[in-house]
This record gives sequence, structure tokens and C-alpha cells, in this order.
Amino acid sequence: MVIAASGMCSGGRVVNYLKSMLGDPRHSVLLVGYQATATPGRIIQKYGPAGGYVDLDGERFSIRTRVHTVDGYSAHADQDDLIRFVKGIRQRPREIRLVHGEEAAKRELRRRLQRLLPGTAVGIA
Repeated sequence: MVIAASGMCSGGRVVNYLKSMLGDPRHSVLLVGYQATATPGRIIQKYGPAGGYVDLDGERFSIRTRVHTVDGYSAHADQDDLIRFVKGIRQRPREIRLVHGEEAAKRELRRRLQRLLPGTAVGIA
């Protein structure tokens, strides 16, 4: 068993483990928490069960391992947490930029922030 924390399987030692283990059906990959779009973690999660492949360090690897996901674990705040954070700011921000997350989620958070803070510029990068 390999336990590694490297975001979305995009860097660090986990990439070396994946490169050496993905092709062997005796192994399993357990993805815990959110995997962002277009990251190796999301590609493994989405295409692994169908016998797909993933590119790691510019090289293509077939996914023959079993792939499992445990949802619900994340070190990131969700929208409600972010809204609570903004409500707790003593001096109202003049501008908020949303730079991380799925596009639909960023649009929804922008809508909620604009309703909470009329007149504050809320942009999506």
C-alpha cells in the first residue's frame, strides 16, 4: 500500500509510484477527496475503470489497476465556509478574485458573494 499526498497526482513521489504500478492489475489506486479537472488524478478516476490511460511526465501509461474513490475528504473550504469567512472580515473587501475551482462552482460562488456584498467587485480568473 502506498499512501501519498500530492494534490491531484500531479507531482512528487506518487507520480513515480503510479508510473510503476498503474499497468499491473494486482494493484489498486485509492483516490481520497477531490480531483480537479484535467489533472492526472481526475483522469485516472474517470478513465481508469474503463481501461484508459494517463500521461505522466510526458509518457503514456495504461491504467490496469483497480481504481477506487473515497469522496468527502478535503482540506479545502467549501462555499459555505468561504461565505462565513467573508462575512467575518471586519472591513468589507473592495474586490474578490476567485482563482481556484471548477468553473460552475466559481460562477455560483461569485453569484452568492455579489448578493452578500453588493458593490464589491467579484471576478473569476
